[in-house]
Order: sequence, then structure tokens, then C-alpha cells
Amino acid sequence: MQAGEPQAAPLRDLPIFPLGTVLFPDGALPLRVFEARYMDMVRDCMQRDAPFGICLITRGKEVGEAARHEAVGCLARITEWDMQQLGLLQIRTRGGERFRITARRVQSDGLIRADAERIEPDGDEPVPERLETCSSLVRRIVEDLVEREPNALGRMVGEPYLYQSASWVSNRLCEFLPISSKAKQKLMELPDPLARLSIVHQYLEQHQVI
Repeated sequence: MQAGEPQAAPLRDLPIFPLGTVLFPDGALPLRVFEARYMDMVRDCMQRDAPFGICLITRGKEVGEAARHEAVGCLARITEWDMQQLGLLQIRTRGGERFRITARRVQSDGLIRADAERIEPDGDEPVPERLETCSSLVRRIVEDLVEREPNALGRMVGEPYLYQSASWVSNRLCEFLPISSKAKQKLMELPDPLARLSIVHQYLEQHQVI
């Protein structure tokens, strides 16, 4: 944020969807929704063209009693939906801004709502030459996805493909790394995209992926 720019308004009464996965900014995440509380949440978000928050579960499950979750999450916007089977809603979401929860409450139906502060987006840092192998790897992954899935909406990486953005490249690689969700959460929370990309690069080198 530049000096003198107004601070982004905090998020009020944000519905939270605790999951066993981490959503990254600009990430594509399909979801199967069947619990009444989340069906109502999705319908409300679509009617208002509003996002909901996704947070990684720390204790509990995705279904049943409201789970405990990380304080830092990512906004999810619904980009596509379908209900081929009664009572089962399939939606596709795209990651937006990160946020940090400041207050949390649970409704009588088990839906979590929160007040949160927006986390400043990553800076527009280019991929440095020493980390170009990461950009090349993401390009190969996307080319493979395009070959296997002609429909852009069905791919696990959404357009536009920003191969020269350290933030975009690091986030996409974090989504594909075979590491724990807790580790992905820590990477998602990092405020520096170059630091995130450097950690990913080191991991890929250690495991002889690049």
C-alpha cells in the first residue's frame, strides 16, 4: 500500500467455511456442498455476489459441529455452480484476498461468522532469474492441464497465467507440493512472495524436481 492510500475496509460478518485444505490467492478450488448451513451460505453469497472465507481446520471436521480453524484464511468467490443431484451443490471458487480473523461467533445452525482484517496483497514482484526454474515448472504443469482438460473452467489452475509473477508462481506451486496442509498454511501466510518462492525452490531442489 502506498503512503496516503486509504486502508481497505475490514470484513464484517464474513461466513467461514472451515476445510482440511488451504486456499491461496488466485487459486481454483471446487467444492461439494450438501450441509444445509453451507447451502444457505452459498445461496446468500451468490445472491449478494459476495465472498465467503475459507480457513484451515485445526480441530474438528468439515461436517457436523463447528470446527476450530486457523485465524488467517483466504476469501473465496463463487465462479461457477451446478446441481445435477438434488441436495448436492457443486461450486467452483477462486481465491481472493487473505484475511486475519479478529472476532468469531457460531450461529445456532453451526455456521461460523467472523469479523476480519484484510491482509495486504503480495507485492508485484517479478520472478528473479535464479528462480526461473520454478516459473518453467508451473508452465509445464499448466500445459499438461490444458492438454488434459480443454475447458478452462475445469482446470485446477485458473487463468490468467502469470508466469513472471513471484506471487502467482509461488502460490501455484504451493498448491501442488506434496506437503502437509499445516506447512501450506505457513507458506500462504508469508508476507513476502520472494521468500515463499525461495522456500519452494529449495524444496524442489532438495527433492530433485528441478
